[in-house]
Amino acid sequence: MDDKGLKNVFRMLDELANDISVPRNIRRGAKEAKEILMRKDETLDVKVASAISRLDELLNDPNIPTHGRTAIWNIMSALESLSAG
Repeated sequence: MDDKGLKNVFRMLDELANDISVPRNIRRGAKEAKEILMRKDETLDVKVASAISRLDELLNDPNIPTHGRTAIWNIMSALESLSAG
């Protein structure tokens, strides 16, 4: 498991979760994705797939600002590289 990569994803999720310029449900979704990734009872691949799925749901929100959408894409990309590596 790539601890450095995971810490980077946590940092990006924290930034999104604390960004008051994005809707509350997006911030809540970022926190939920981080909680999924912190589970101890699942493999990394399962956690990554679950977190990506949760983030993908957030992208369907029409109220998300462009920078929030970009942040989610960046987080999803980082997660995909974690599971591939």
